[in-house]
Amino acid sequence: MLIPRALSKPPNILLVSYLVVQAVQLVGCQWNTNDFLKREHSLSKPYQGIGGASPLWDFIGSTMVTPNYVRLTPDHQSKQGAIWNTVPNMLKNWEVQIHFRVHGQGTDLFGDGFAFWYARDRNVPGPVFGNKDFFWGLAIFMDTYSNHNGPHNHKHPYISAMVNNGTLHYDHDKDGTLTMLAGCEGLFRNAQHDTYVSVRYENERLTVSTDFDNKNAWKACFSVGEVKLPTGYYFGFSAATGELADNHDILSLKTYDLGEGIFVNIDRNDVVPMAMSITAPRDRIEDGPRSRLSWFKIVFLLVFLVVVCAIGWFVMCRDTRRFSY
Repeated sequence: MLIPRALSKPPNILLVSYLVVQAVQLVGCQWNTNDFLKREHSLSKPYQGIGGASPLWDFIGSTMVTPNYVRLTPDHQSKQGAIWNTVPNMLKNWEVQIHFRVHGQGTDLFGDGFAFWYARDRNVPGPVFGNKDFFWGLAIFMDTYSNHNGPHNHKHPYISAMVNNGTLHYDHDKDGTLTMLAGCEGLFRNAQHDTYVSVRYENERLTVSTDFDNKNAWKACFSVGEVKLPTGYYFGFSAATGELADNHDILSLKTYDLGEGIFVNIDRNDVVPMAMSITAPRDRIEDGPRSRLSWFKIVFLLVFLVVVCAIGWFVMCRDTRRFSY
C-alpha cells in the first residue's frame, strides 16, 4: 500500500487537520505548517548547528560535512563515521523522515551499510555499523552486504530493526537475524533518484516505510506493536566500511512531534527498551569450516566412476574381439 510521503498520518487526522486549516484561514489567521517539525532534532542544508560553539549535532570518525550532504564514510576501506544529535528527545510519539544516499563504484561487492539510532549512548564507536554493541535503544539497519554465513540469510540491501537493553549482541556474521525484530528488502543502493525511509514510533508501535521508487509515496516495510522506548535518548546515524566500501550520505532528517497519544501525563524517562513480540534470540549454530574432505570425496568418486567405466569398456571391447574370431 502506498501512502503519499508528505501525508503519513491516518486519514481521519488528515481530515480534521484540513478542516482546522480551513477554519483558521476563514478567520484571517495564518497556519504554520511547521508547527510539529522539531528543528532541534532535524538536519537539513546548509547543515547549520553542526559543530561550532553550541552545536545541535556532533560528528566523529570519518564523517565529513559538505554543503550538499553529510558523508558518514567515503568509498574507501576501513572507515567509520557517525553524527549524533546533542539534544535528548523528550517526544513520546515521533516520526523521523530520512533522506539518504548509498552509492559507490562497486558492482558486485560493496558494503557495509549504515544505521539510524535512537540510543542512550552517543559518540561511542564500535563494531555495529560504526557504533557500539550491546547498546540501549532502537537501531534501524540499512545493510547492503550479505554475509551468507549459514541458513539465516536474505537478499540485500536489507532493512531491519533491533531493540536492545544492553543485553543482546548484534551478530554481523548472521546479518543480525538472531536478534532482528522485523525487516524487509529494499533496493536503495546506487539509485538514480532520491531515496527516503520513515521511522514512526507512536503508542508503542514501530512502523518503518520506504520511498525507493521515486513515487513520492510511502511503501510499508514493517509494523510491530508492543515496542517500548523511553524518552531522553538521542537520534543519530553511523556507518562503517571494511574490506568493502561505499559512500554513505545523509541529506536530511526531519523529526515530527506526533503528540502524547496514550501517554498523556505519563513519565516515559525510565522505560526499559524492549519489544514484547520479539522472538527469543536463537542460539547461534556455527557453520564450521567448509570441509575439503567432502570435495575430495566427490572428486574421488568421480575419478573412481570414470576408471570403472573405462575398465568396463575395455573388457567389453576385448570380449567382443575374442568372439569375433
